[in-house]
Amino acid sequence: MFVEIVEALFKAIPAKYAHIDFEPPKDVQEAARRGLELRREHGRGGLSTSQAGALKIGSGVQRASDLANGERVSPRTAKRMRAFFARHSAYKEHHSDKTSPAYISWLLWGGDAGERWAQKITAQMARADEESQQ
Repeated sequence: MFVEIVEALFKAIPAKYAHIDFEPPKDVQEAARRGLELRREHGRGGLSTSQAGALKIGSGVQRASDLANGERVSPRTAKRMRAFFARHSAYKEHHSDKTSPAYISWLLWGGDAGERWAQKITAQMARADEESQQ
């Protein structure tokens, strides 16, 4: 537990979240890798870091790189992932075309596994927030 608390502090993760695993599961990592492959192959899906910076939003390519490498996400990023999936679920109708920008972007953020994982860890964060206020 001590190691987790030290890591949490180092990654700017509040101690109340020290019990939450912010490391992306293997299926999330694999989806992000596949999204990067499809983006390279088809030249579409997700914003580059420079494109996203100009719009002051997150980059799907950077997110995918971090997820594919198994890097822990911050609580803020977990919330951003949940928000991405909530916004982009309307485009799932385009996912039957495995070369569509909508499908590739979805994978860059971890795909269906990423959506489930983001929902899970943000729910854990909400419970920890409630408990810390009691």
